[in-house]
Amino acid sequence: MKLSEETKVSTDLKSLIGIIFGVAVGVWAYFGIVEKLNKHSTRLELMESDLEKNTEFRIKWPRGQLGSLPADSEQFMLIEDLYKQVEKLQNTQEMNMTNKVNIEFLQKQMEKALIDIEKLKDSNREIKYTNGNGDWPK
Repeated sequence: MKLSEETKVSTDLKSLIGIIFGVAVGVWAYFGIVEKLNKHSTRLELMESDLEKNTEFRIKWPRGQLGSLPADSEQFMLIEDLYKQVEKLQNTQEMNMTNKVNIEFLQKQMEKALIDIEKLKDSNREIKYTNGNGDWPK
């Protein structure tokens, strides 16, 4: 059999429709397989990205390099506030200790002053007031 440009091929319509249908099914199957491969490839890339992020999170989170939870931040604020309150109480206590020393000193001074006042009163009672005539002033 010789094939050339002028070679005539004849077939019935049923066979021609069958060939077209077979080619259409083949093209449809090919693109379906390509779509599935693309879908699986995309899914693998997303999973690899998630795996890398998870690994980074797993390593950095315990070290505190990714920040902290809101509850942790609230606790840190409460601890800081408590620290300030304790510092104020310590300052007040130190000031009160200084006041105690001052109060004790002043009490001793006052006791001494009272003793001196009593001595002055006693000595004043013993003094005889005279205006030259020996009478007590009235």
